[in-house]
This record gives sequence, structure tokens and C-alpha cells, in this order.
Amino acid sequence: MLPTYLLSLREGLEAALIIGIVLGALTKIRRNDLAPAVWLGTWSAVGVSILTAVLLTSFGMSLEEEAEQIFEGITMLIAAGILTWMIFWMSKQARFLKGELEAGVNKAAASTGKRAMFWLAFVAVVREGIELALFITAAFFAGDQNQLTSNIIQTLAGTILGLGTSVLLGWTLFATTIRLDLRRFFQVTGFLLILFAAGLVAHGVHEFNEVGWIPAVVEHVWDVNTIVDENSVAGQLLKTLFGYNGNPSLTEMIFYFVYLAVVTVLWRRDTAPAKAPATSQA
Repeated sequence: MLPTYLLSLREGLEAALIIGIVLGALTKIRRNDLAPAVWLGTWSAVGVSILTAVLLTSFGMSLEEEAEQIFEGITMLIAAGILTWMIFWMSKQARFLKGELEAGVNKAAASTGKRAMFWLAFVAVVREGIELALFITAAFFAGDQNQLTSNIIQTLAGTILGLGTSVLLGWTLFATTIRLDLRRFFQVTGFLLILFAAGLVAHGVHEFNEVGWIPAVVEHVWDVNTIVDENSVAGQLLKTLFGYNGNPSLTEMIFYFVYLAVVTVLWRRDTAPAKAPATSQA
């Protein structure tokens, strides 16, 4: 539940901020008559996102044996790639997001009005929604497939709670004077999502080990299931959050640590505060 909560919170907050900025810009230019088009675009994007999540999960569950392993492996790696891109994109673009959206609102309001506002909101939200649908599908298959009902309940609960929290935070930011340190928020969630993405990479490689697409080289580098069984409650939590495997293959571990090291270094470099230029003394 925690991975889907975290993913839903971050994606939901991004979407909530976008809609809040758009509605705020309409209020600023006194075009509140276009607000219904914004909400229609938003809810249409939500519907498309839900449908995407259902279709992806249902398709994956309909597959069996090797086909299911291939689907899971591909889904894990695609989700890890998009998640990584999203983390870096937000760290770079967050500071310019408000200005770009307000400029888009002014242009849309001056042109085709309601239709333009609908598509502005729809495209902005559906991007976050499709990403979330893919992440939730990956998180679902990373969970315990032997306890299907429990896995479904936890995935839905985490998603609903995460989106609910994001809506509450978004509303609070725009309706009150309370300020959330968004830079710190995205830094903390960014690091946690890097760990989650590393787990997705390892899980994807594990699935490809199973079908023979990537050789294991060493089938089991170690076996610590006697200490933390991957099928126990703690093991399942670690598996879902960080891709824990009690007896991983060599290639699984190589991909995990190489991804984690490279992405963490690049991310820390991108998020490091800019140094003030040194002043020379005469």
C-alpha cells in the first residue's frame, strides 16, 4: 500500500497544483466562466487514467507463465524509466511550471475559449494519470500475487489515500496562506521513488532471468530468507517498496546497484542548490 500511496500522492499533487494554477489564472483574468471546461477536462482525464490502469492490470492478469513474466518484466522496466524521467523533469521544471501554465491559460482564453481550456486541463492531467496508471500496475505485480485479493485491496487503498491526500494538500495551498515547501517535498519523495524505481529494475531483470532473456550468471548470490523471508510480511513490504529478494541473481544485483548509484549521483547533482558566484576583492 505504501508504494501506491507515495506514487499517488506525488502524481496527484502535481495534477492538483496544475489545476489550481489554471483556475487561479482564470480568476486573475476574470474568466471564471471557463472553469467548468477545466473541470470537464480534468474529470475526463481521470476517467481515461482509471480505464488505462484497469486495462493494463487486467491484461497482465490474463497472461500465464512465460507471457506473464515477459509482460511483468517489460512493465517494470518501462515504469522505472518513466519514473526516473519524471523525477528529473520535476526537479528541473517545477520552478517554471506556474509561469508556463499561466501563459497557456491567457493564450487559450483569448483564442478558442472553452475548447482550449478543456484540452489544456485534459492534457496536463492525463499525462500524470497515465504515468500513475503504469506505476500502479507495476506496483501491483511487484506485490504478492499469491494473495491476490489482499494485493488488490492494498493497491486500491494506497491509491485512494494518496490521491485524497494530494487533493487536500493542493486545496490547502491555494485556499489558505499555508505554504508547503514543495522543493523539500519533491526532494524527499524523489529519493524514495528512486529506491522504488531501483526495485522495479531489479524485479524486471528477475523476470527476464526466469524466461532466459538475461542470464543470471550466478543464480543466487546469497540467501538471507532465513533472516528475512521474502514471503513474510516484512519481506513482502520490502519487496514491494525496494524490490527485495532474499536470494537474488548476480545480474539482478548488478542492475539494481548500478541504477541506484548512477541515478542518485545525477539526481543529487541536479537538485543541489546553485552556488553563489564568488566576488573578487580589489
